[in-house]
Amino acid sequence: MNSKEIKIVFMGTPEFAVGSLKALVEGGYNVVGVVTMPDKPAGRGHKIQYSAVKQYALEKGLKLLQPEKLKDEAFISELKALQADLQIVVAFRMLPEVVWSMPPMGTFNLHGSLLPQYRGAAPINWAIINGDKETGVTTFMLKHEIDTGNIILQAKTPIAPEDNVGTVYDRLMEIGAGLVTQTVDLIAEGDVKTMPQESDEELRPAPKIFKDTCKLDFSKNAEQLHNLVRGLSPYPAAWIELENEAGERRNLKIYETEVETVSHSEQPGTIVSDGKKTLKIACADGYLALKSVQLSGKRRMTAQEMLCGMKIETEKVVQ
Repeated sequence: MNSKEIKIVFMGTPEFAVGSLKALVEGGYNVVGVVTMPDKPAGRGHKIQYSAVKQYALEKGLKLLQPEKLKDEAFISELKALQADLQIVVAFRMLPEVVWSMPPMGTFNLHGSLLPQYRGAAPINWAIINGDKETGVTTFMLKHEIDTGNIILQAKTPIAPEDNVGTVYDRLMEIGAGLVTQTVDLIAEGDVKTMPQESDEELRPAPKIFKDTCKLDFSKNAEQLHNLVRGLSPYPAAWIELENEAGERRNLKIYETEVETVSHSEQPGTIVSDGKKTLKIACADGYLALKSVQLSGKRRMTAQEMLCGMKIETEKVVQ
C-alpha cells in the first residue's frame, strides 16, 4: 500500500509533537484528523491558550477533535467516522484500548528515549538529570501497559556536556519527526519487524517533574546539581529559596551553572561571592557556580548582572 494513501489520525499536544505532525503534513501523508487536549486557561490573566498542536492544525485546516474524556461516546463515534487506517501518538495522554485498538493498522507512539529506558512523562529531562551521555527516540506499537509495546525503530543522539533539556528537546523533535515518517513507510510496506523491549541494565523511570523535583539540595555533589540544572533548563528550571537578613524570602531560578570540584570547609548551601562577578554555592564536594539566574518577578540575567543590584552574599539558602 502507498504510504501517502494511508488515512492517519494524529494525537499530540505540545511543541514536541508538532515536529512529527508537520513532517507528515509537509511530506504529503494523508492526515484525516488531529486529536489534542481541550483548551485551558494559562498565565496570570487566565486567558484561554491553544496547544501547539491545535495551533498548527488550525493553520493547516486539519480536522480537529478535543475530547475531555477519551472514552466519551461522542468522541469515539467521531473518531470512528474518520475511518483511519493508522493512529500516531506523540506526547499525548494514555489511551484506552477502545481508542488505540480501533484502526486496522494499529496505533504507534513516538517516545523521547531509548526504550525500555525512561518510560514515563519526562524522559528527556531524566536522561540529562542522570548524567547520561546518549539518548534518542523510539517508535513502538501501543498495548495495555504504558510505554511497553514492541519497538519498531530507534534513533540515537549524543548528549554533549553543554546540552540542556532545551537543546536536546529540539534535536529529538527533529530526529523523531523523521522516525515517524519512516515508521509509517514501513507499516505501509508491510515490512515491520518489531522487537520486544528487553534490557540487561537496571531500568530508570521518567516520572513527571514536580516543583519539589526542581529544588536544589546542596548536600549532593556539584556534578549532580549541575546535571539537575541542565535537565530542567530552560523549563521548568531548577530553583532555590533565599532568605535575607530581615527574614524575607524569595525564589531564585537557576538556568546555567559550572562545577568547581575543590575541598572546602563551608557548610553546604553557603553562598560565596566577591560581590562583583562570581557567585557560587557550597555543596558536598565543591561549589556550584551560578551563571544564569532569575529572581522572582525579575527577568533572566547573568549572575554578574544580579550582583550589581543586590548583596546576595548577605543572604542564605533555605534548605
